[in-house]
Amino acid sequence: MTDAQAPLEPAGQPILGRLAFEKFTVAHRRELKLHCYRMMGSLHEADDLVQDTLLRAWRARSEFDGRGSVRGWLYSIATNSCLNALKARTRAHRILQQPRRPPSHGPATGGPAAEVAWLEPYPDAELPGLADSEPGPEARYETREAVQLAFVAAIQDLPPRQRAALLLSDVLGWSAAETARLLGGSTASINSALQRARVTLAARYPQGRPMRRSQPNPEEGLLLERYMQAWQAANLDGLIELLREDATYRMPPWWEWYQGRGAIRGFFETIWTNFAGFRAVAIGANAQPAVGVYARTHQDPAWRAHSLHVIEPAEGGIASLTIYVGPLGPSLFAAFGLPPA
Repeated sequence: MTDAQAPLEPAGQPILGRLAFEKFTVAHRRELKLHCYRMMGSLHEADDLVQDTLLRAWRARSEFDGRGSVRGWLYSIATNSCLNALKARTRAHRILQQPRRPPSHGPATGGPAAEVAWLEPYPDAELPGLADSEPGPEARYETREAVQLAFVAAIQDLPPRQRAALLLSDVLGWSAAETARLLGGSTASINSALQRARVTLAARYPQGRPMRRSQPNPEEGLLLERYMQAWQAANLDGLIELLREDATYRMPPWWEWYQGRGAIRGFFETIWTNFAGFRAVAIGANAQPAVGVYARTHQDPAWRAHSLHVIEPAEGGIASLTIYVGPLGPSLFAAFGLPPA
């Protein structure tokens, strides 16, 4: 019997002490945090909610009857905490770009939209060793696929209960009956919620799912290296060559987004001359190549946190580029182990 299957305490034994409790919960902390992130679209909210989950579990440990798994019990608490947090939100979901906003051309003029709840990236350093790296037989998504920025953005469009059902069933591989026990309601109601959720995703993606990504390969590593070199050399031609013809570029927290090599080039031509240089540091986000970029200006020679880049590779090029710029981007550096300067 694994730790995930083991009862929290043997029948008839006293309530677990703190050290024993931590032994049973520490193995699940990372996967619970990822689950909360997928539900909320926010790294910072996920941190708070996993802490809340473990606190609630500690306080309610005497209520655990040992008939289920510790993992299932913790997921139940975490999911309900997320649903309650979503209910209390003024905005139901986080976004990468404004719905129905057409692509822009030329310079960005709107300024940062600080009032918008923006989808945040997730550090790869938090991903290794997850218990759901081998999801159950009901899963429809691979683990790497289900953490991609595009996937997390897509499921934010789902109502909270549908989102929870899809994550538990299609991502973690729980049966509809198991999901119904966790969320409450009948198996039929869960199957109905799943069907509606899948229809919503199918409408957003022609194949009904985000682009599948294989394991990282040497070509992807070379692409990342060339991308970093282009920034550090301020080589706009080199950067544009890495993009697919139909590539998209987003830059939270600004509303503007761009599509196609020509439009993306036109935007970068308006901003690169504002800086005296760039330095790039390879990281990883959402199981995708990512980069932290530092910049210095003509007035300030110090290298300061500038932006956090998440790259979606496809067929040897970049299909989508999401660059978190100031003030949002630099505020994310600490979560990726990067200093502010």
